[in-house]
Amino acid sequence: MRTAASLVAVLALLAVAAPASAQSAVSVRTFALGSFQRMAAGQTFDTEMESSVQPFWGAGGQVVVGDRAYFEVTLSRFKRTGERAFVFNNQTFPLGIPVTSRITPLELVGGVRFRKGAAITPYAGGGVGWYGYTEESSSSDPSENVDVSHAGFVLHGGAEFAIQKWLSVAGDLQYTHVPGILGAGGVSAQLGEDDLGGLAVRFRLVFVLTR
Repeated sequence: MRTAASLVAVLALLAVAAPASAQSAVSVRTFALGSFQRMAAGQTFDTEMESSVQPFWGAGGQVVVGDRAYFEVTLSRFKRTGERAFVFNNQTFPLGIPVTSRITPLELVGGVRFRKGAAITPYAGGGVGWYGYTEESSSSDPSENVDVSHAGFVLHGGAEFAIQKWLSVAGDLQYTHVPGILGAGGVSAQLGEDDLGGLAVRFRLVFVLTR
């Protein structure tokens, strides 16, 4: 969390402290995000949530320097209620106990834009993230609930399409690897899955605040 706060402060300083002669080279943006992620722990989510592909929603901020380098912070969230289950001899047995899972990623990424000033701009970047995971059920013993967090890493690449000077849309693929959250108990332990990351298709609506 301290690192996240520090990066946000640095981004803000880049935006407000750039010399007047270079203001046009620094662009400050905000964006809304929607994504669909194929979870690395696919069998676990198939078993408890009926699908290995899950939606995330979020928002973030971005600073683009010289229309070339970019730095961004993204906060998103997943929430869904499924059903606890038990796995025995590769067979799944639903237990009839509702369980609500939440994932809250905070991701910090830096990268490069490959076509300066173009209407269609490819980009690629990487960074780190902090992922909070909770699993709660009012019908089960409180000791069975989960509330953990862990660091992971992020890679993404895609393209941004300019619609207006102040508005763009972007689409990309993002890979995340988040070991150490799952696999300690329950279905994920029975299936031998411990990675909360996966491969996501992301869509962003980008609002340009300054150019």
